[in-house]
Amino acid sequence: MNFDKKQLRNTLLLLLGALIWGTAFVAQSVGSGYVGPYTFLAARSWLACAFLIVLVLLRRGKARKADPGVPFWINGRMLLRGGVFCGIALFAASAAQQIGIGTTSTAKAGFLTALYVVLVPLLGVFFGRRPGVKLGICACISLAGLYLLCLAGHDTLTLTGGEWMLLLCSLLFAFQIMLVDHYSPRLDGVQLSFAEFFATAVLSTIFMFVFETPTLAQIQGAAVSIAYCGILSSGVAYTLQIVGQKELDPTIASMAMCMESVFSALAGWLILGQTLSGVELAGCALMFAAIIGAQIPEKVRS
Repeated sequence: MNFDKKQLRNTLLLLLGALIWGTAFVAQSVGSGYVGPYTFLAARSWLACAFLIVLVLLRRGKARKADPGVPFWINGRMLLRGGVFCGIALFAASAAQQIGIGTTSTAKAGFLTALYVVLVPLLGVFFGRRPGVKLGICACISLAGLYLLCLAGHDTLTLTGGEWMLLLCSLLFAFQIMLVDHYSPRLDGVQLSFAEFFATAVLSTIFMFVFETPTLAQIQGAAVSIAYCGILSSGVAYTLQIVGQKELDPTIASMAMCMESVFSALAGWLILGQTLSGVELAGCALMFAAIIGAQIPEKVRS
């Protein structure tokens, strides 16, 4: 594989994005101590919208200077549909994640969320895609890792409520990724991201007023966490992903982004003082191996 300077730069950009996403689990955990999940999600989503609309304006301004006939919103009707459907999925996944992360460690949250990497190709079965033997093995390895991480050593072989929510979050993120994969080839990536976050912000705001009663003091207490997740995690890291994935081998890109789960565990240990037992660390290792394995393409027999 010809690994040139551009590929190295793009890989480093994706690793930086993964670092931001991983450490965002700490911010989410801290923020959950001040505000409810829908309030946190609404605040971070509106911040992400503000960041992304500036990015959209800058990008489209340059494009229209080069060609004044180019419409501002590319493929507007499809953008609306894609934004609504992807936004609903993102809202559901992010809400489940925020609910679950308040009752478990950032390491568990990171690794359970990252299971979407295995679930995406498994769900592809329903769309006529055969997963292959390798993916079946990865799924079994991830289940073994899940057992060691969440169940081994416990008196009862049941997941906690927070762990169930994080598994649901992983499944919902898998659906969201498939929806983005469906719409993104025909749309501008940053515009789709803005539409997606706008839909998420509207939905989470509605749920916030229905189910929660946030106060200004609570929001002020979570302000740093909200700012980190809204601007850096949702805005900057997504932009790094867009730039980093261009002209980069997809296997390398996937492996770089999978480091999010490792960074979440390290951040929980360094910043929050959270620790994992040897058995739980073994579970993390197995789940990470499954996540990486799921991204390695199988050899096609001629």
